[in-house]
Amino acid sequence: MLQSKTRWKMEEMSWDGWEMLQEELSLSTLTAKLLWKRGYREKMSAASFMQANMADIHDPFLMDGMDKAVQRIRDAVSNNEKILIFGDYDADGVSSTTIMIETLKELGADFGWYIPNRFTEGYGPNIPALQTAKDEGASLVITVDTGIAAVGEIEAANEMGLDVIITDHHEPPPELPKAFAVINPKKPGCPYPFKELAGAGVALKLSHALLEAFPEQLLDIFTIGTVSDLVPLLDENRSLVKEGLKKLAQSQRPGIRALKEICGITSEHIEEDHVGFSMGPRINAAGRMDSADPAVHLLLSDSTEEASEWAMLIDQLNKERQTVVNQITEEAIELVENVYPPEDNKFLIIAKEDWNPGVIGIAASRLVEKFYRPVIVLSIDKEKREAKGSARSIEGFNMFEELSKNRDLLPHFGGHPMAAGLTMNADDIEELRKRLLAQADDTLSETSLIPVTPIDAAIPLEEVSLQSLEELKQLAPFGVGHPKPVFLLEDVQVASKRKIGSEKNHLKAEWERNGKRLDCVGFYLGHIADQLTEQATASVVGELAVNEWNGFRKPQLFLKDLAIHEWQLFDKRQHKSIISYVKSLPSNDWALLTFKEKNHTHYKASLESDQVYLCDRVTGTVDAKDIILADLPSSMEELENALMSFTNMERVHAFFEEENQVYFQPLPSREDFKWYYAFLKKRGIFDITRQGEELARRRGWLPASISFMTKVFFELDFVKMKDGKVELTESPLKKDLAESRSYKTFEQKKLLEQELLFSTYNQLKNTLDSLIVNSGHNNDTKEKVGNGL
Repeated sequence: MLQSKTRWKMEEMSWDGWEMLQEELSLSTLTAKLLWKRGYREKMSAASFMQANMADIHDPFLMDGMDKAVQRIRDAVSNNEKILIFGDYDADGVSSTTIMIETLKELGADFGWYIPNRFTEGYGPNIPALQTAKDEGASLVITVDTGIAAVGEIEAANEMGLDVIITDHHEPPPELPKAFAVINPKKPGCPYPFKELAGAGVALKLSHALLEAFPEQLLDIFTIGTVSDLVPLLDENRSLVKEGLKKLAQSQRPGIRALKEICGITSEHIEEDHVGFSMGPRINAAGRMDSADPAVHLLLSDSTEEASEWAMLIDQLNKERQTVVNQITEEAIELVENVYPPEDNKFLIIAKEDWNPGVIGIAASRLVEKFYRPVIVLSIDKEKREAKGSARSIEGFNMFEELSKNRDLLPHFGGHPMAAGLTMNADDIEELRKRLLAQADDTLSETSLIPVTPIDAAIPLEEVSLQSLEELKQLAPFGVGHPKPVFLLEDVQVASKRKIGSEKNHLKAEWERNGKRLDCVGFYLGHIADQLTEQATASVVGELAVNEWNGFRKPQLFLKDLAIHEWQLFDKRQHKSIISYVKSLPSNDWALLTFKEKNHTHYKASLESDQVYLCDRVTGTVDAKDIILADLPSSMEELENALMSFTNMERVHAFFEEENQVYFQPLPSREDFKWYYAFLKKRGIFDITRQGEELARRRGWLPASISFMTKVFFELDFVKMKDGKVELTESPLKKDLAESRSYKTFEQKKLLEQELLFSTYNQLKNTLDSLIVNSGHNNDTKEKVGNGL
C-alpha cells in the first residue's frame, strides 16, 4: 500500500450523455470527457469552445466609462495636451503600459510614460509622481493595471488640476476614486459581460475603442500580460490569447525576438507555458529587482542590437531574482519550522527586515506549496517601521475577504481570493497574526489543510494515444479557470521504475494495463521509486502530453500523485545485509520480525532498536507500515499468527534468511526406504558408522540419506541402534513413513522453503496475501488510499 499525498477531488456530477457528445463531434474519450466536465455538454457550445475565434470578443464600449474616457483622450490629442501613462511594475503592468504607448503613438499624441519604483515609491499612483507630471505640463493621466484603490491620490490629482482616467482590473474597494473616468469591468454596475480581463486586456479594450479597429498588432504584448497575470483563460481571454500565441510565434518585434532567444525558445509554435514560465518571469524580474523600465524598453525596441542588450539585462536580473528568492525561501522555512510550526498554525505570517519586497510573493507561493497553509510574507523597513507583504492562499480561505475584515490594520491592500498585496505598520504584525490565526481556525478544518489534487475524469489507460492527445490540444490554451486537464488512471500495474536526473530526484516509470504501456515522469518524486514494487497495482493521477525525443513521439504522463491499493511485497531474498537495508529505509515506521532467538538477539543489538520482535514475544498490536521478515518461520501457521500483530502494514520486505536449507537436499524415495529395509533384513546387523558411507557411495546416495533413513526407522520402531550398529526390530508394527517426526519435519521444511524461499515473486505474493487475509487484515484499501476521492 502507498497512500496518496493529496486529496483527490473529482466533482460529483452526472456523466450521462458524454458518449452522445463524443459521437456527435467524433471525439476521443479524453476530449469528450473533459468538455463534459468543464460544462460544454451541447454540441454547439463544445464546438464553439474548441474553435475559440476572434468573433467571440466583446464591444469595448459595453464597458462603463469607455465613452467618456475615449472622448477625453481624443480631446487631449486634438488640443495637443500632454498625457502621462502611469503603469505598474509587473508583467501585466509592463504589457499594459506598452499597449497604451503604441496606441497613443498611433494617435499622434503628446505623451510620456511612468512606472513607479517598487522599492522607493510602492504600488500605484503616488502624489509626488503626480505632482511631477503636473509640473512637467501634463493635464491628463491614464493609469493602466493600477489606480482602482488610489482614492486619496486621485483626490490630490483633482486638486492639482489633473484629469485621471483609471484603467484597472483589480477588485474595487468599497469607495471608488473620484477620477474623470474609471474603466474596470469589475466596477459595480458595469454591464461589460466578461469580468476577468487582465490589466493588459482593459488596456487593449481602450486601444480598440480609440483606434476604432481591433489592434491585432498588439495581441502579442497583450498575451504576455494576460498569461503572466494568471487571469482565467475563458471567454474572450481564451480567444484573444489563442490568437496572441500565434502572433508571438510570428512576431517581428525585435524585443519579442530577443526575449524568445534569451528564453531558449526555438520552436515555431509557442504555448502558454512558454509565456508563463519563461517570458513572463523575465519581464517581471525587472520590476522585482529594480526599475521595470528596461522591460518596457525591450518590448518597444525597434533595433535588434538594442533589443538584445535589454534582453540580456532583464535575463541577468531574473538570475539575481532566482538567487534572492531561494535565500528568502530558505530563511522563511527556517522561521516556520523553528518559530511557527505548521501543526500549531493554520495561518503563517513570516516577517523579516530587509527582505526584497519585489520577490516575497514568489517566496509566499513556495511556502504554500511546502506547508499548505495561507501565507503572508512581509519585508520590514526598519527605519520607517513599515512592512510590505504578499499573501497567498489555499482552497477554502478567501484571502481578500479575510483581509478585508482587518482594514483597520491594513491601510493599503488589494487582491483576490487566492492572492493579495499589502502595506502595513510593522508594529501591527503580531495583532494581524493573532486575528488571522483565529479566522483560519474558524474557517479551515484539519482536512482542508491536506493539499488537493483536482481531477477532471477517470480514463482507462487504453484510451491514451498520440491521436487522442493531439486532439486534446484543440482545447488549449490552458490556464486559470481552464487548467491543464488532470486524469485518473486506475488499476494500472507498475511495469518498471527507476530514479533519474543528476541527483536521482526524479521518477521514471512505466504503467501497464491489458498489455498496453504508458511512459511516466514524476519530477521531484524520485523517492517514490523506493516505495514501489514492480507488478503492484496502482491508481495514478497526472497530466498527459506527447513526449518527443530523437524523432520519436510517445504519449507520456506527468505524475502528480499515486496510490497503491494493496500491501506491497519487496522481495529481498537475494539481499545480503538486512542491517544496511533497514537503515536505508526512508521512514522509521518499521518493525523487524524474527522467528529464531539468536537472530532476534543479533538484530536487536546491531540495530540498537526496540523495533525488533521475536514472533512468540509480540504482545498486543504493533503499528508499523514496513514489516521486515528477517528469517524463515518454522511453519506457515507460525508466520500467520505473527502477522496478526501487525495491523497497519503497507509494505512487507521478505528476506527469509535460513542457514540450514533442505530444499536442495533430496528426500529419499519410498523405493529407497524399501531397499534399505530389505538390506538391513538380509544383513542382520549393520555398522553404519564404519560402512554407511561405502553403502551410500555404491547406491549413489548422500551419506546424509543413510543417516536420515536410519533415524526415520528408529522413530518408527523399525530398528534398534547401539554403538553405531543398526538392527531390525522383531515383528514391528506397520506404520507409514509420515508418522516419523523427522520425515514429517523434513517434508514440511522442504515445502516451506519451496513456498517462501524458492518461489517466484508472484507465487510468494499470493502465498503471503492469503496469510495476511487469514490473519484478519483487510487488503481492500482502495477507499482508504484514495484520500476521499
